[in-house]
Amino acid sequence: MCEELTLGMEQSKGCRSQEGYVILVTGIPASGKSVLAERLSADLGLPWFSKDRIKEELFDTVGFTSREEKVKLGTASTGILYYLAEQMMRCRRPFILENNFEASSRPGLLRMLEGYGYRALTLRLTGDYARIYERFVQRESSPLRHPGHVTNSRYSKTEGAVQSPAITLEQYIAGIQAREMDSFCAGGPVITVDTTDFSRVDWEKLYREIKNFQQNVPRQD
Repeated sequence: MCEELTLGMEQSKGCRSQEGYVILVTGIPASGKSVLAERLSADLGLPWFSKDRIKEELFDTVGFTSREEKVKLGTASTGILYYLAEQMMRCRRPFILENNFEASSRPGLLRMLEGYGYRALTLRLTGDYARIYERFVQRESSPLRHPGHVTNSRYSKTEGAVQSPAITLEQYIAGIQAREMDSFCAGGPVITVDTTDFSRVDWEKLYREIKNFQQNVPRQD
């Protein structure tokens, strides 16, 4: 025998009585977005959705044979990321969204935030470009880095990947500036986190600022 469950009005209403906010973790390449987002997720008890994690699943499942195909998988990853975000907003749950948001990301994200009456707190990770670039280069050559990220030509889980030539510091900086990664915001408050040296991040101050944001988000009953 299966026990039949009835979802009543009280349960449905309860799903809508939470704070409508999202914490956006963004910033320049190799600034430590995933590290910070994962820590926040554990400490704050919030779901965390990462575009890179989605891309890695698509890389392993679908693969790509050209730069153009890789870009399409990136576009698909963004679509899936926003789908997940929208489902959280429909149920009015707070969550963390991690991505290298840039100028082109802003219009679609703002439409979704405004459509669901959500507030966004942007954590923008940045620092000394030259020093973070060194971390970027080390990360790209690390065996722990997913191979799909470090090649632009061809990747499949069975055949592996050939690493593409590393970009120069000048190209790294030009990409940040052209895509406005270092100035992104979603209309709400922004906290800039200097991650040049992760050991010097003031976590207590960061959590105080996040808590202050959370306390000022109106509830919908």
